[in-house]
Amino acid sequence: MHADLRRSLHKKVVTHLDTRDTGGLGGDEEKWKQRAEECLRAEMGNLSLCESERENLRRGILDEIFAYGPVTRFLADPSVSEIMVNGKDSIYIEREGKVVSSDIAFISDETLRATIDRMVSRVNRRLDESSPFVDARLQDGSRVNAIIPPVSLSGPCLTIRKFRKEPFSLEELIRIRTLTEDSAEYLREAIARRMNLIISGGTGSGKTTLLNALSQFVPDGERILTIEDAAEIRLMKPHVVRLEARPPNIEGCGAITIRDLVRNSLRMRPDRIIVGECRGGEALDMLQAMNTGHDGSITTGHANTPRDMLRRLETMVLLSGVEIPVRAIREQIASAIDIVVHTGRMGDGRRAVTSITEVTGMGESQILLQEIFRMCKGQGPANEAKLVPTGVPSKFFLAEGNGWE
Repeated sequence: MHADLRRSLHKKVVTHLDTRDTGGLGGDEEKWKQRAEECLRAEMGNLSLCESERENLRRGILDEIFAYGPVTRFLADPSVSEIMVNGKDSIYIEREGKVVSSDIAFISDETLRATIDRMVSRVNRRLDESSPFVDARLQDGSRVNAIIPPVSLSGPCLTIRKFRKEPFSLEELIRIRTLTEDSAEYLREAIARRMNLIISGGTGSGKTTLLNALSQFVPDGERILTIEDAAEIRLMKPHVVRLEARPPNIEGCGAITIRDLVRNSLRMRPDRIIVGECRGGEALDMLQAMNTGHDGSITTGHANTPRDMLRRLETMVLLSGVEIPVRAIREQIASAIDIVVHTGRMGDGRRAVTSITEVTGMGESQILLQEIFRMCKGQGPANEAKLVPTGVPSKFFLAEGNGWE
């Protein structure tokens, strides 16, 4: 009943406003909100609703017209880390690593689509039948992915990954058991000594969170260039240049790829280059940068294991279109990458570093690896898995007493 009432009131308010794009009113938006409030008060005056029901209806309709619909409240809730909209009637949220269904919905596919359009238009991205999916970001830094029919058979779909206003520090990650003190000390030393790192893991495993935390150990005097598809890396450093790829325009022209930006970054006198995620041919340019004096660079990638990450890098280099023998590619990887930090999601929902592996060189046919830290079951409180040293001596440095010498 309330769903029908909400749809009816929404239609009356929109008709009263006589506008189809309230998001583009700029400084007049407050006047439109006032007009909408007046219309709602008049329409709800004779309804037999309690005060809380009136307020929920009022807020829901105003959010649908002027903000981001029913997900607005989740965007303001710091305990929510991810919002997944699988069509107008199906909204899921993630809290503390657990995904649960919510009891709210959009009024219609049209209002969901209007919400998506408001989100992507504010960062000059477009979404239509010729370009039915898009990555974007909100003003608070949250990452947005949207996909619409005909590609999506469930109607318009929206996924929002939220980030904290202040990135996690390495000390906080230790406290929430993402990694241990000795593994954090190892990574701190690796950053200080300008080791080249790749952070691997599955979707939502905490790769970007860890990258942001590790950046605090980069000296303030160094110039850092970040390169991303949709900007989400937030480095708390004074000398940072942020570059973001650009999709093609409606004529199919003007695209700026990650690979274009990696190439251009080499002319910008970077001390370190951080690529948000390697997905394709830019891996070759990234490896060449690491091999030509840009030590201390970091990138991330999706993979199931450290070994799989290096195999994926091989595949990405092959996608660059440059004909290079596989052995030569592996030699480049072995020379460029020093450490692979692998992240994963535990059974209890927490995100954690599950392996720290050093690249030790090139064997007869494959890249040689040695694991310095490994996730072992039953090592932590309540028999939970914990990251522990393997006892293998580090190739790069000794730290007496830290357990990884």
